[in-house]
Amino acid sequence: MTDTPTPMEVPDSEVMLLQPRHADYVLVIPVINEGERIRKQLRTLFELRPPVDVVLADGGSTDGSLAPEFLTSVGCRALLVKRGPGKLGAQLRMAYAWALREGYKGIVTVDGNGKDGLAAIASFVDKLKDGFDYVQGSRYVPGGRAVNTPLDRKLAGRLIHAPVLSLCGRHWYTDTTNGFRAYSARYLLDPRVAPFRNVFTHYELLFYLTVRAGQLGYRVTELPVERRYPAGEKTPTKISGFAGRIQMLRQLFAAALGRFNPR
Repeated sequence: MTDTPTPMEVPDSEVMLLQPRHADYVLVIPVINEGERIRKQLRTLFELRPPVDVVLADGGSTDGSLAPEFLTSVGCRALLVKRGPGKLGAQLRMAYAWALREGYKGIVTVDGNGKDGLAAIASFVDKLKDGFDYVQGSRYVPGGRAVNTPLDRKLAGRLIHAPVLSLCGRHWYTDTTNGFRAYSARYLLDPRVAPFRNVFTHYELLFYLTVRAGQLGYRVTELPVERRYPAGEKTPTKISGFAGRIQMLRQLFAAALGRFNPR
């Protein structure tokens, strides 16, 4: 890794600080209009008290679920609201750049739709402290749990997504569609990675950071987690229909083939 600074391209945003920094690591939760799911998740986090500061990366929610008084009551440190273009990738760039400027040593990310077992957060932090740079949560390694996973998602993840990124990323992964993961600050700040570019607007950044870590020789590992889909309910997801799945596959292969690697 060189010391050459890389400009950060991040969307316009608003930052609402709710309390001072308390931890060396931060939990970033990307969210948009998750209603009671995100509120329940934040209440659970408040009870667990994991060794992280909690930050919401909001894509522009309009459902009132992220009212500042509520976020303060459950111990959140900050609410970041994206105002510029882009979707998930832009939300993550916004939050990761802010976290690095705040001096956090590492970032844990978990989805805001309530599917993930939050007790694993402390284990992600432990892995970062042990010197790992990319920690991927997996429901398929020993100790992990996949509950009510839709069959099409399981097949696509196990037979296409994970093998493609494993082959091109030089490390075997079992659950690369899982958004429960962690990164060290040194990995995100490496100019050979350069994740803060406007090319990352949707899911590209997640796929790219998976494949790039192994290519550059960073320490990577998987960690058992639980991912539980609600039984008898509509699957909570922002991926819409056949077109959304095709778009995701295009982003997957673009990342795997090195099209996002910095020049």
